[in-house]
Amino acid sequence: MKGVVFTEFMELVESRMGLDMLDRIIGEADLPNDGAYTSVGTYDHAELVRLVTALSNATGLTTSDLVLMFGEHLFVRFSVGYPALFGDVANSFDFLERIDGVIHVEVRKLYPDAELPSLTCERPAPGQLVLTYSSPRGFADLAEGLIKGCIKHFGEPIAVVRTDLEKEGGVHRSRFDLTTGQA
Repeated sequence: MKGVVFTEFMELVESRMGLDMLDRIIGEADLPNDGAYTSVGTYDHAELVRLVTALSNATGLTTSDLVLMFGEHLFVRFSVGYPALFGDVANSFDFLERIDGVIHVEVRKLYPDAELPSLTCERPAPGQLVLTYSSPRGFADLAEGLIKGCIKHFGEPIAVVRTDLEKEGGVHRSRFDLTTGQA
């Protein structure tokens, strides 16, 4: 997993819960690098899981809620850090449809070793988008947070219903049904 995910997680914890909390969870997570991450490095995703678990233990919030919160935060950070990816997109559905074919292509140019999830989209009817997330790491909570962050970014009334699908060959899959006009 790319280091930018780790550095942004630490930024979220520090900005919302304080430096003492960040120090506490780094210590509890017992990380091999003592929490020293660079945005361009590549790290084991299990280290992020350990950080989230430590934060859950410290706050009483569920790991699922924390990762969802982080996904929303991460979307905001991506929109600020990479405005060119948002310039010619007018709504959530158009943006989400571009992730695999445009955004992930650009990410791979910057980080050829990035292990990105697969996101497929279809529009079964007007006002509906079905997004299927597939990844060996199983961060559907993060994907959901990013989707919700996208919806907030574009300010649209869109309902999101998540269905976790059966794991296939070590790959976690979740389906997200998005419907406009509902929130």
